Amino acid sequence: VQLQASGGGLVRPGGSLRLSCAASLRTFSLHNIAWFRQTPGKERAFVAAISGNGDRTSYAGSLKGRLTISRDNAKSTVYLQMNSLEPEDTAIYYCAADRSARLHTDTRVYSYWGQGTLVTVSS
Repeated sequence: VQLQASGGGLVRPGGSLRLSCAASLRTFSLHNIAWFRQTPGKERAFVAAISGNGDRTSYAGSLKGRLTISRDNAKSTVYLQMNSLEPEDTAIYYCAADRSARLHTDTRVYSYWGQGTLVTVSS
């Protein structure tokens, strides 16, 4: 099982990025996919999650309104659209997969992880 996160890069404050998480899971549509982010010295923090068929989403309260998570099961890919980016959004963003019945914010629940993609917000 592999999750490949991509789409990170350098963006100016106020800019946008779309991250992608491509999975090699045969049962991709049965897996919830979540995004977490981590900065040096801090624990990995929940960002957003989407259910297997895309009918449910969850966002970290502080980020809601600036993010949209979506998925294309035909392409086995989940997207995270991030708008109005701030320097505080600078982090390594990881995607993770889980087959639980509900969406979780706890990293310990997720079975599979991607390698992360770096997002840097700076002028």
